[in-house]
Amino acid sequence: MDTAIQKYVRTLTLSSPDHYRVGPFTVRHNPGWELKFANYAIPDQDAEPTERDIADLVEAFRSRERLPRLEFLPSWAPAVEPALLAAGFTVELRAPVMACTADDLLAPKPVDGLRIIEPVTDAEFASAAAVQHTGFGGEGGPDEGEIAWLRGATAGGGVSALATVDGRPAGAGGCSTPSDGIGELAGLAVADAFRRRGVGAALSVWLTRTAFDRGFDTVWLEPGGPDVERIYAGVGYRRTGEKLNISLDPA
Repeated sequence: MDTAIQKYVRTLTLSSPDHYRVGPFTVRHNPGWELKFANYAIPDQDAEPTERDIADLVEAFRSRERLPRLEFLPSWAPAVEPALLAAGFTVELRAPVMACTADDLLAPKPVDGLRIIEPVTDAEFASAAAVQHTGFGGEGGPDEGEIAWLRGATAGGGVSALATVDGRPAGAGGCSTPSDGIGELAGLAVADAFRRRGVGAALSVWLTRTAFDRGFDTVWLEPGGPDVERIYAGVGYRRTGEKLNISLDPA
């Protein structure tokens, strides 16, 4: 499953019009979205980068005013992490990877007043992106890249969602464009006023079930912490491996 998930992420990155290559790395670049999680490199399978390869990668990120950063499953390219650490990179996070199939998905607890739709209008996309923006610690309004990601998920055969409770925006998220039957549940955020009420679990199940209805075989995700992992485990997601987030301090 690790190999299938990493191939999926790399395939989607290669399909992006803004990706670029540096040595044995493919870089996901978002010109309109500076968020570090939207900009990162993926090594080739079994890559063994040289010091020059890594220096060129760092320069490519910095010339585009982005944090030199990678996200990948260590089992995909075991030699890469030691080479990055030797070059001064530091580990941000070792996150579990979880996956779910249609047979594993469980029903969530009901949430009074909850309504989940797929955004269609500009206002609905903007509302969903605003929930994501503030949910992940942003200030002000959402970036264009956040709105574009939600639109792109829907247009590419994936899923996007806006949850409201009694008419108020409460949550948002999406399942990105599938490849070989695999898709990623990402960007799921719940507004502060509606947390710990079951909105996140209900939204994740709605997104996952809709993805299966559209032909996905497997949906995977990276939980943001132990509490979030327990929520996903409660609706049928199970650990399948580990993902490494690693970056070079700007200093």
